[in-house]
This record gives sequence, structure tokens and C-alpha cells, in this order.
Amino acid sequence: MLLHAIISGRVQGVGFRYFTQDIAKSLNIKGFVRNLPDGTVEVYAQADKKSLEKFLEYLKKGPPLAKVENIKYEFLDEEGGFEDFEIRY
Repeated sequence: MLLHAIISGRVQGVGFRYFTQDIAKSLNIKGFVRNLPDGTVEVYAQADKKSLEKFLEYLKKGPPLAKVENIKYEFLDEEGGFEDFEIRY
């Protein structure tokens, strides 16, 4: 299963991508996170639904310096073919 999420708020320049990568690796989630030009952060994550739901709870909180204002997400019944969880630039 695949989770696609767009996180908005104070989420760039506060360690959000590194936080996301650490949590993903701890939950054995594959995929990637990246900053988008509009100031949001995009996440693609691949795992079982239970792990993705737990991951989503972390994304809603973010790291200490972040202020998550909104998170749009969808679960997709497909695989992303990811081998690791990486930060993309």
C-alpha cells in the first residue's frame, strides 16, 4: 500500500525531512520525502496500512520546530517499488 501526503505549515527549514526519514526507517517504511516550491512537503511512503497509519500520526505532529497546519493524504492500493526511504532534492 502507498501513502501520498502533502504537509503544509511551517514545514521547511525545521528538519521536517530528516524527522520524516528517521520515523520511516524506524517503522520499516520505504519511499521518499521532498520539499516542494510552494513551501509544502511531499511524502510517498510504502508499507502495510497499519504502519502507514502510525507514520501519518507522526507526520501530523512533525518535529519540535515545525508547525503542521494541514495534511492532505490518500492511501493508494499500489506499490511504489521503493528500496529505501530517502530525502529527495
